[in-house]
Amino acid sequence: MTFAVIKTGGKQYQVSEGDTLLVEKLAPEAGEKKLVFNEVLLVDNGSKTVVGLPTVAKASVEAERVADERGKKIIVIKYKPKVRYRVKNGHRQLHTRIKITKINSDF
Repeated sequence: MTFAVIKTGGKQYQVSEGDTLLVEKLAPEAGEKKLVFNEVLLVDNGSKTVVGLPTVAKASVEAERVADERGKKIIVIKYKPKVRYRVKNGHRQLHTRIKITKINSDF
């Protein structure tokens, strides 16, 4: 089983072909549904493992954009006692759901 570790949005994800995952919002490129991740940190094909320093040369992961979504609402409350200060805010993070279609590597 081939898998890779990619870096996007300041986080690292272990992916295989056919996986669907939720990542930080990716900017759309004029209606393009195909995405290519070039920051591949590790590639494993079952018999050989290649670890990048910091990335693996000539390796990439292809994916397709499935949907743009918003995450669960997070409530932020600020409170200071004795001064009548109360602030309540909500936040929903933007995410992109992607499906991994191919892992490219030359080794």
